Amino acid sequence: MKLALHPYTLTLAHSFGISRERHDQQETLIVALSHEGETGYGEATANTYYKVRIPDLVNEIERARALIENASPTDPQALYHLLREAHLSSFACCALDMAAWDLFGKLEGKPLYQLWGTTMEKYPVTNYTIGLDTIEVMVAKMKEIPWPVYKIKLGTDRDVAIVTELRKHTDAIFRVDANCAWKARETIENALALKELGVEFIEQPLPADDWVGMERVAHRCVLPVMADESCLTASDVSACALHFSGINIKLTKCGGLTPARQMIQNARELGLKVMVGCMTESTVGISAIAQLLPQLDYVDMDGAMLLKSDIATGVRLEEGGRIILPALAGSGVSLLP
Repeated sequence: MKLALHPYTLTLAHSFGISRERHDQQETLIVALSHEGETGYGEATANTYYKVRIPDLVNEIERARALIENASPTDPQALYHLLREAHLSSFACCALDMAAWDLFGKLEGKPLYQLWGTTMEKYPVTNYTIGLDTIEVMVAKMKEIPWPVYKIKLGTDRDVAIVTELRKHTDAIFRVDANCAWKARETIENALALKELGVEFIEQPLPADDWVGMERVAHRCVLPVMADESCLTASDVSACALHFSGINIKLTKCGGLTPARQMIQNARELGLKVMVGCMTESTVGISAIAQLLPQLDYVDMDGAMLLKSDIATGVRLEEGGRIILPALAGSGVSLLP
């Protein structure tokens, strides 16, 4: 295989805030793996919370160039295990694993979901995320994109008031994400009001390592609670089964499609609901997530919708949440010129 790396700076359509940070741009790295006239693409974004920088990703992938280029283009799982043995980070593994699967699907002439024995007859509708801001701005963002399911970023002393005001403007399903900003008692109390406001579930209310607090929440919260920051890799799934209703898998954090599929299997065996989420990614990363749709209960794959302009073609989302699948095989990704 031939490896190529393409760093980009993605500009967001609007400033995007969560409880711990706000940004207007997103640095990302696109990995391209080519063989016999076909090219597969993968993506990993920079992330301040996990201390991931694009130059560092480039350097660690370059150090493994010989290993990557000498690997089989028809065995993505074998490449993933080679990368782990070489101690590449999860974010680097993710970009390479995505690219390897996209290439494999294109070489086989089939989309990945078909190669995995699934169909797109039924799939969950993605939420559209409303970043944390003033109530007026959050209402305006929601009105700009009419959608059947919204994820609302929270983490303030006025969270219930925010959701109360947003509810006045739509009958859509709400999900809320506090990004580790709440305490156990706050979560339990907020959930009582949020349930009355039509909230479906709460995502990661407590700090990732507050297992004692999450045990209290698990026993007393009237809403389901999904793990995000508490569930990074397959080894975290079993612990989450004792404290959460389900898990939100991020491909960048677990290392790509290969480990994500294992996490889905583990979660199913433990009776957990399964969601896959995105960072603020281009259509490259979103199209990889889409291949997992038939295996999911929930999905958050709106990353490319939050961008001012995209860098790739692939899976498209239409009003109402309908997914338009690409004609290309694999993940169906092509970079724009």
